[in-house]
Amino acid sequence: MPRGLIRSLLVAAAAAALIAHLHAGTPAPPDSIERFLALDDPDPTQYRALRHLEAHNDRFDSDARMDVWTEGDANGFRYQIVSEDGSDYIRDRVFRQTLETERKVWASGAPNHAGLTRANYVFEDRGVQPDGSTQLTVKPRRKDLLLIDGSLFLKPDDYDLIRMEGRLSKTPSFWTRHVQIVRCFRRFNGIRMPVSLDSTANVVVAGKSTFRMLYEYESVNGERVGSPQTIAKRQ
Repeated sequence: MPRGLIRSLLVAAAAAALIAHLHAGTPAPPDSIERFLALDDPDPTQYRALRHLEAHNDRFDSDARMDVWTEGDANGFRYQIVSEDGSDYIRDRVFRQTLETERKVWASGAPNHAGLTRANYVFEDRGVQPDGSTQLTVKPRRKDLLLIDGSLFLKPDDYDLIRMEGRLSKTPSFWTRHVQIVRCFRRFNGIRMPVSLDSTANVVVAGKSTFRMLYEYESVNGERVGSPQTIAKRQ
């Protein structure tokens, strides 16, 4: 799992500051884990995407939304906010901090130490699920904000990753408990990219909080893959 997925997990951990179900199935082919680990998973060298962010806190009945253009390449990660409304606290302390965290990760060039590899995880085949996907459980070998204790769901034809869900193996802080995430993926121009992130956490004093980030890609590795529009332009 390269930098693209690492950045996604860092975003989940940052968002959790505000804010797996394991069903047995029909036995899958015995090589399902090896077939998944053998898949080509190159890093994106460039992308441009419109993201829609939203968050809600139950106890204080506060929420916020933001549309932001994001792009990453050899020069780093950049973002431009095009619309926002709702809670000032959520927009400043969650959305902007999440984007700043991602910018710093791109700038740091930190080595990948949380990939979906046997060095980081213990894998177990849970078989074919009712929807046809193959489920693998993943147990982290150490507590780390970037590692997930949960499940991977793979496509039935080529065992590519569709969805990751579970809890962060290490909580971001004393104030944030039981962080659950669901992350969905799709390939664009042969590159696996995140298309959605849903995060739920129990926060001391604030209670249950939720965060969602949706990605619409305009280009990946220099190839145009879509024509995203802000919510304002859609209306």
